[in-house]
Amino acid sequence: MSRENFRIMIVDDERSFLLLLKKILEDAGYTVKGLTDPEEAINLFDSYNPNLVITDLKMPGMDGIDLMGELKKKNNEIDFIMITAFATVETAVDAMKKGAADYITKPLREPEQLRLSVARVYEQQRMLDENRLLKSRIFQDLPPVETIFAGMKKTYQEILDVAETDATVLLYGETGTGKSLIAKIIHRLSGRSGPFVDINCAAIPENLLESELFGYEKGAFTGAVSQKKGRFELAHDGTVFLDEISEMSPALQAKMLRVLQERTFERLGSLNILKTNARIITATNRDLQGLVRAKKFREDLYYRVSVFPVTIPPLRERKENIGGIAEYLVDVMSARFGRGEKSLSEIDVGKLKEYPWPGNIRELENVLERSMILSKGSQLTLPDLIMPEDMGSQHEVGLRSIEMVAIENALGKADGSRKKAADMLGISLRSLQYKIKEYRIAGKRSS
Repeated sequence: MSRENFRIMIVDDERSFLLLLKKILEDAGYTVKGLTDPEEAINLFDSYNPNLVITDLKMPGMDGIDLMGELKKKNNEIDFIMITAFATVETAVDAMKKGAADYITKPLREPEQLRLSVARVYEQQRMLDENRLLKSRIFQDLPPVETIFAGMKKTYQEILDVAETDATVLLYGETGTGKSLIAKIIHRLSGRSGPFVDINCAAIPENLLESELFGYEKGAFTGAVSQKKGRFELAHDGTVFLDEISEMSPALQAKMLRVLQERTFERLGSLNILKTNARIITATNRDLQGLVRAKKFREDLYYRVSVFPVTIPPLRERKENIGGIAEYLVDVMSARFGRGEKSLSEIDVGKLKEYPWPGNIRELENVLERSMILSKGSQLTLPDLIMPEDMGSQHEVGLRSIEMVAIENALGKADGSRKKAADMLGISLRSLQYKIKEYRIAGKRSS
């Protein structure tokens, strides 16, 4: 949240004092609306949607405590600072007991008193936003650089060159090549203080993607029972990663163009223009130029997102990368499963290097996870990897055989209990029952 996006409403019947407070806060970078009538403040509250209300405690018609009560009915999370000319402990304590964050005295002793009081509220709200974001994601430490970029010297140098700039980056690569991981590395190398916020444009329904990106106001649509901040607002001072940007609808592409050109956007249901300073990284596994020619992706947006394109080669083209990545994944899985340290033999690493990995790192991770489930000792037991002739049906047979063996093994350990076996495999009972039927796995049946 930037100060420009932090909206303050000041309510004071003394116009000269109101204008003084408004100027002090606007000079400090905040967006401010000043009103002399509490009833007008109530009427404009929903449309202006302030982050903070500063109100005089004593006003004709309605005092500040009553105004706070009315506005909290509309938004219980709104913060208040009270202005009082009666600087007694009793009035201050009463106001804060009823929900005020702070109070200042009239006449104002010095502008810094107001600035500090508002800054405390602003920082608290900003930290709450960031904490909400961090709690919604689990960030694990990134793998060592030498593990990630073995066999990708050119790619690594490109990332080093662009990371410290504000340039928009477009990551090209097949599914499973690690585009999200590379985006996180660019964010970390950039030194940005804000969070890394990602969203997969193909994984969210078209009618929900816009609200996820830009947020919405209470009542913007059916089910919008409270305000929600979007990814661009949450990523202030940080990075927004838009995976599979090629899947955006034409209407949303137009709005993304505005974000890239003007660095502004609006929440759904609001006319207030918000600004973003987030760095934007996009990714796709499709040919964007081909989509432009087919009129399925906007040409002007293509030129905006492809300022600095980076191609991530598939795993089959960087075989020297496979051993390091596999060993790192095994270490992570060993810790996650709590089964002690596991290791790969040189023979197994050789097998991994010979296999073409049509599913790239994601497929490698799946194979290693299944192997972890099957292995009993400290040595990881790799299944036979079927070399696909056409990267198609035989590859599927290989993965299916791995999955079938894992299910049979789990059922054996669970003495036929499907529920226990599902728990061991980390899948739902319904999914396990479907797989048993699909693979025609026989054996003792137990609930």
